[in-house]
Amino acid sequence: MALLGRSLPDYETETAKMKSFSPYADNGGSVIALAGDDFCVLAADTRLSAGFSIYTREQQKLFPLSNKTVLGCSGCWCDTLTLTRLLTARMQMYEHEHQKEMPTPAIAQMLSTMLYYKRFFPYYVSNIVGGLDEEGKGCVYSYDPIGHCEVTKYRAAGSSGALLQPLLDNQIGLKNQENVEPTSLTRERAVAIIKDVFTSAAERDIYTGDSITIKVITADGIEDSTFGLRKD
Repeated sequence: MALLGRSLPDYETETAKMKSFSPYADNGGSVIALAGDDFCVLAADTRLSAGFSIYTREQQKLFPLSNKTVLGCSGCWCDTLTLTRLLTARMQMYEHEHQKEMPTPAIAQMLSTMLYYKRFFPYYVSNIVGGLDEEGKGCVYSYDPIGHCEVTKYRAAGSSGALLQPLLDNQIGLKNQENVEPTSLTRERAVAIIKDVFTSAAERDIYTGDSITIKVITADGIEDSTFGLRKD
């Protein structure tokens, strides 16, 4: 189209551009819990990383909530700090009001409620609660991000959970094995299995490594130990 011998410039409308933002970050890490007749063992690696960068090699991911309950967390570290801070405050409120520590099943239910409360903007954390119930027996509670809880005797979660869980199914659950008599799990065998499966995971998962912290929960309290993994 010409106007007075000159052509009008062509105008182009700018199309809508899609911009995305994720408030979550995956800082890796793996957690395992095994329950026996009168004990529970939790273990987690100490590597905190993002992408191909390692932030620290000595990060504790097991949080004692009482003398008989420990929480293991991995995933988004800022969400982990927020969730554990709120849990600690709830535990203190309960103890001040009732003059006793909250039992492990009650802690597991409280955590489930807290996660479900945040279901529309969930904590990006893999949680496992382990400890002793009112009868002194070991118990393990695993969760999805919005609070669904499952009671079991062994569970793995975190960045290498898909690698660790099949080994636990084979060694403890005796899945797909024939002519094998199930035996009760001892503390020594539980710790040995944890060391073996974490060593295996460290060979395949770059977000799991450096070392593991192990907490053994018994009626006498919580025992701590460490075990080194590969650091590359």
